[in-house]
Amino acid sequence: RISDETGERIDVLLNTAGILHDQHEPTSEGRMPERALSQLTQEWFLHNMQVNCMGPMLLLKHFQPMLLTSRSSGRPFSVFASLSARVGSIEDNKLGGWYSYRVSKAAHNQLIRTASVELNRRGCVIIALHPGTVNTGLSEPF
Repeated sequence: RISDETGERIDVLLNTAGILHDQHEPTSEGRMPERALSQLTQEWFLHNMQVNCMGPMLLLKHFQPMLLTSRSSGRPFSVFASLSARVGSIEDNKLGGWYSYRVSKAAHNQLIRTASVELNRRGCVIIALHPGTVNTGLSEPF
């Protein structure tokens, strides 16, 4: 059990899981971000939501007891950080397209914002990180 190894406390938890396409998945179907609304499918949309939003949500839900810190204990806040993407910004959407990915990252960003309001009061900092485009399998096709 993780709590046995950590003394019931996690200082930093970093979520790096995410999906934009399935080119590197063992069961790849060649799915890429939709460029037009007509390309949207329920299956691919829900898959994006499961990985990009529900994954971090469940991670935070189940690890939250080990992230919380009593302010009176004198211990520093714990940190839950989750990788996001600028394309999840509603205000910054100037290009359109990438429906499933954009919506799932916008939901992810709202999850992080909402959880931060609740858990910050209880000794946990919740942040979304946007590292920019990085040279990984996720951005390779682009």
